[in-house]
Amino acid sequence: MNRLAHSTSPYLLQHAENPVEWYEWGEEAFADAKDRDVPVLLSVGYSACHWCHVMAHESFEDALTAQEMNASFVNIKVDREERPDVDAVYMEAVQAMTGQGGWPMTVWLTPEGVPFYAGTYFPKDDRGGMPSFRRVMRAISEAWSDNREEVEAQANRIGQALSTDLSTQDDLATPSDVEAAFKSIASTFDSGFGGFGGAPKFPQQPLLEFLLRITPGNPEAGEMLAATLTSMSKGGIYDQIGGGFARYSVDRSWTVPHFEKMLYDNAQLVRLYMWTGIELDRPDLIDVARETIAYLLRDLRHSGGGFFSAEDADSEGVEGKFYVWSLDELEEVCGEDAPAAIDAWGVTRAGNFEGQNILVRSPRWSRSPALERCRQALLERRSHRIRPGLDDKVLAGWNGLAIRALAEAGAALDEPSFLEAAAQAADFVLRNLVSEGDRQGLLRTWAKGRPGQTPGFLEDYGALGIGLLSLYAATGEVRWFREAAWIIRQIPERFAGDDGAMFTSESDELIKRPRDFFDNPLPSGNSLAAEAMLMLALYTGDGELRDRAEANLAAVTPVLSRYPSGAGHALAVIASIHSGTRELAIVGSDRGPMVDVFWSRYRPHIVLAQSETALDEVPLLVGRQGEPGGLGYVCSGMVCLAPTNSPAALRSLLDNT
Repeated sequence: MNRLAHSTSPYLLQHAENPVEWYEWGEEAFADAKDRDVPVLLSVGYSACHWCHVMAHESFEDALTAQEMNASFVNIKVDREERPDVDAVYMEAVQAMTGQGGWPMTVWLTPEGVPFYAGTYFPKDDRGGMPSFRRVMRAISEAWSDNREEVEAQANRIGQALSTDLSTQDDLATPSDVEAAFKSIASTFDSGFGGFGGAPKFPQQPLLEFLLRITPGNPEAGEMLAATLTSMSKGGIYDQIGGGFARYSVDRSWTVPHFEKMLYDNAQLVRLYMWTGIELDRPDLIDVARETIAYLLRDLRHSGGGFFSAEDADSEGVEGKFYVWSLDELEEVCGEDAPAAIDAWGVTRAGNFEGQNILVRSPRWSRSPALERCRQALLERRSHRIRPGLDDKVLAGWNGLAIRALAEAGAALDEPSFLEAAAQAADFVLRNLVSEGDRQGLLRTWAKGRPGQTPGFLEDYGALGIGLLSLYAATGEVRWFREAAWIIRQIPERFAGDDGAMFTSESDELIKRPRDFFDNPLPSGNSLAAEAMLMLALYTGDGELRDRAEANLAAVTPVLSRYPSGAGHALAVIASIHSGTRELAIVGSDRGPMVDVFWSRYRPHIVLAQSETALDEVPLLVGRQGEPGGLGYVCSGMVCLAPTNSPAALRSLLDNT
């Protein structure tokens, strides 16, 4: 019996009609494995994963393959986005056993949940030196029956390896450590096309966030950041018609994307493009941020305000079909504007992708009325194509990233519609993803009109807490501060370890309680939690909370010293600490010009509290007197300089203190 039909996960629902007798992750599956004395076959993926679809079509939809799976194993299907804790534990095992990882992830476990054999994608038939999935299954089933002692010994070795955590550290990385990390990162920079390393090439948003934060004092970082963002916006990884970014490029030049689009990528890239554009006076980069927001609001937004997780790479079973164009179709759609478009996007008869054209910006690209008319016409034509599959689950943490991006963009670009979208997303999450009962907290997912049962993870609390504080700073509405404080104060209670670092989840049901230290492509749970706690500490003067934030970052020091490219967001927050954190309170009824001064630059080391009057709920505002035109207090450690009612004077104080 396939047990996935009642899941809220779009990925699991894709497998609900398989002849495989899938279980969801839980005690029932492992109890069945113990009763039958068979291994567990764990398959982990996500709905926008191309090779997950391939393996599903080849193997999980095949009756003979399913028959062997059902006879020899208890089969569990997991959505890695719904259960990042399960994914993290067993991905560590896959990497330990094979030296690499990826999805689909395929792991065989003992009935106690300990892995003993693993891989990623297995083809239906022997191919290219890879054994077929059925050949692997038969070998594992025979080993379990005939060589049980050897299998259990292998499981024991892997279990012992998994129980060894990366050693943590007590001291925060120094400015010299941060500089050394930057030099290591810079050594991998691709000066030809931007980005880091070769193909396949990922945007690595947390790394770009680090470069953005140190750009004021490091021109080389700014040059690397601008070169990367510029190259990406010219390439096929950026949807030249509809806005938004694909997850990665299969080549060095950002030309051919892996076409899936993820909420977490695009939310982070909105902020990076906008703030880099503002800091480096690059209106073209700000335009990309606006277009990416347009994509999020048009294609990834639930009618109630929350944001969906992803769009698939495939439509009609073909990767990228939704996005590519032939020369003939472009000429037909654009008419007399076609020559301008062909020249600007480098469209040819032969194409640049399997006989079709992925649109990229040629050296002659420039904005023009003709190009914009053609873009709109192509967008209209494309809207009648069969869209890629939509992963319509709403994740708390990923929505937190989107709320932050929209709130900051709304304030910095003076776009009330962005602020409204951020507020609607926040309302949606707080209405639908908060659990009931004595231990009220966040839930991880919502889909199909109902919340999932999985409690929120560390990244959910950190990202949503930051998003709500950003929304408070952008609007001055104290309800967002209240909700953020409630969420962030739960982080140490639910996730704290005894060495500074936080655990990924509250639960210890897995064979190990995972920790999330690596920042790529999402900021890690630990670095998000640290930034959230640091921000709330600045608003409240809570020294214990700041100490916890810095202890969390100190625990990540071994990662940033050995693998700095995997600790970008942690490095970014540490850089902000070393630049000198500040607080800004602005009180008054007509405080807009004073508030605009704060949002005119990227100031991640400063928190903004604003209100018409002093507020007891926000400690930074307690006792602050205001004026009709706004009175600004620049503070450090809740100790403030003399207030000013001059926007010019406030700008000088913020830029020079």
